[in-house]
Amino acid sequence: MSVIAPGSRVVMHYSLHLEGGFVADTSGDEPLDFILGDGTLEPGLERHLVGLGVREQREFAIAPGTVFPFPTKAAVQVMERSAFPKDMPLEPGLIFEFNTPAGDVVPGRIRSLEEGAVTVDFNHPLAGKSFTFAIEILEVGRGSAADALPERD
Repeated sequence: MSVIAPGSRVVMHYSLHLEGGFVADTSGDEPLDFILGDGTLEPGLERHLVGLGVREQREFAIAPGTVFPFPTKAAVQVMERSAFPKDMPLEPGLIFEFNTPAGDVVPGRIRSLEEGAVTVDFNHPLAGKSFTFAIEILEVGRGSAADALPERD
């Protein structure tokens, strides 16, 4: 049986559960198919997969600050309302995608609205939170998705 190592092709279901049971993220009906180390998963989550094989199911308790950093004040910015589409209804809690000067897309959560200004929190939504990383390994292959031969025991 193949086990997961750096560079392995992995097909798995996953979910991230916050305290209280709220599901913050999940693979849903379609499993996640990726190469370990390609940046699909945070390295702090990937390290829990190394050595696991097909059909393994695990849950890992993730402590605050170990995968996603603690929130910082510098990541909270006040922006002019004119930076948003005029017809867009804004409300606290809404997540909006912003383009950086480098062309990257970064999500920001609207924290509050003042006259002519919008306070946006660019901290990762799981920053400073503990959560459970639950996984089920469906396939483990070698190399890249193009030449991987999945093993289904």
